[in-house]
Amino acid sequence: MLVLGIESSCDETAAAIVRDGREMISSVIASQIEIHKRFGGVVPELASREHLDKIVPVVEEAFARAGVSKKEIDGIAVTNGPGLVGSLLVGVSYAKAMAFALDVPLVGVNHIEGHVYSVAFENPPVEYPAMALIVSGGHSNLFLVPEPGKYKVVARTRDDAAGEAFDKVAKMLGLSYPGGPIIEKLAREGDPRSVRFSLPRMGDGKPDFSFSGLKTAVSKHVRETGLQPVAEGEEPSQDIKNLAASFQSVVVRSLTGTMERLSEEHGPKTLIVAGGVACNGALREASRDVAARLGVPVYFPSLHLSTDNAAMIAAAGTVKLQAGERAGWDLNADVSMRLQNVDVDDEALRRSRVRYKL
Repeated sequence: MLVLGIESSCDETAAAIVRDGREMISSVIASQIEIHKRFGGVVPELASREHLDKIVPVVEEAFARAGVSKKEIDGIAVTNGPGLVGSLLVGVSYAKAMAFALDVPLVGVNHIEGHVYSVAFENPPVEYPAMALIVSGGHSNLFLVPEPGKYKVVARTRDDAAGEAFDKVAKMLGLSYPGGPIIEKLAREGDPRSVRFSLPRMGDGKPDFSFSGLKTAVSKHVRETGLQPVAEGEEPSQDIKNLAASFQSVVVRSLTGTMERLSEEHGPKTLIVAGGVACNGALREASRDVAARLGVPVYFPSLHLSTDNAAMIAAAGTVKLQAGERAGWDLNADVSMRLQNVDVDDEALRRSRVRYKL
């Protein structure tokens, strides 16, 4: 099955051609980082306009790189939520028009589910049940995945997502956007024990994430120590590097610590760590340590497939199309779409020995 994937949920316009959900024939991504950089974050109106400008050439380029014609595809998968409404509508409208013109089936894909399937291309088949940590600028969720297409949220962020916290702290320190890569780079030269930040914990005892308080703690440290933000063209001071390392350390320990505790409870056979923040080397290293202690494999997407892309949407869409799922012409953007569709019998999961393949 040859599927066209389209992704436009935030600030990347992407298209990809994927065969049988595991072979990436082409993948094209038009990033808007340079457009939004001067604002320190994504400006929704600008993002929508850029998608309108880029959607046609990006899709055409995906077909050109794949060396296939539009008539050869068997279906189209498009992100229809969650995300920015204007951005989503560009991709959904284009996908519906193309599906109608080519008379091929169409499916909508949850953007977060796409990230789960981003590991399908360069890793062995996932063995279920799995535990999937999806961390990006807009999402920080931990899912128990008993089988393909079934999800239970076992932890979620109460406020800022991890990637959002990276961006806000970077802006606070006078660093560039996006904040994740620059903080990771500085953290390599800093001491993660130099600034003591408390590990975020929920007052109600639930294993959810919270990074807003940590962001506030960074702001308080900057204010109380008189630490000056990095001026344009300046080399960051050692104090800035130490602060970056300390902040990153708490974020990583919060994410992986929760993943480990809930994995011990639910007994997954595979760990998945995906989303834009999965590019972070410290997070990958800590996740490998968790997997080693649990005695299970951990799968990451490549760096290209960690950020928003259309190959992961095509992979998730392939499973839906093969199962006979079809979207109607009333498919619309859903900015608050959730990914939880199953009540999990934990004891049944522990007894399960069924192997599925992505």
